[in-house]
Amino acid sequence: MNEPREHRIKRLKMRSMRRGIKEMDLILHRFAQDNLDTMDEAGLDLYDAMLSENDHDLYQWVSGQNDVPEAYVGLISRIIEQLPDVPA
Repeated sequence: MNEPREHRIKRLKMRSMRRGIKEMDLILHRFAQDNLDTMDEAGLDLYDAMLSENDHDLYQWVSGQNDVPEAYVGLISRIIEQLPDVPA
């Protein structure tokens, strides 16, 4: 696909905030807003692939309930690092 970069980023941001689980809407929307504009093409490719994963799996990876597939370890780690601190 020969999609212009700005269109691709806009599409990925929309997919990030329109998920099946509200928690993932919030987590991925914030990450997308803060990071997609500065990602290289390989990073955007990986993020795009990750968005095709099941929301329940994504939530379990981000929350540490399940192991993250090797392909997404770095990306999920970045997402987790940018989560706001929640008081206990």
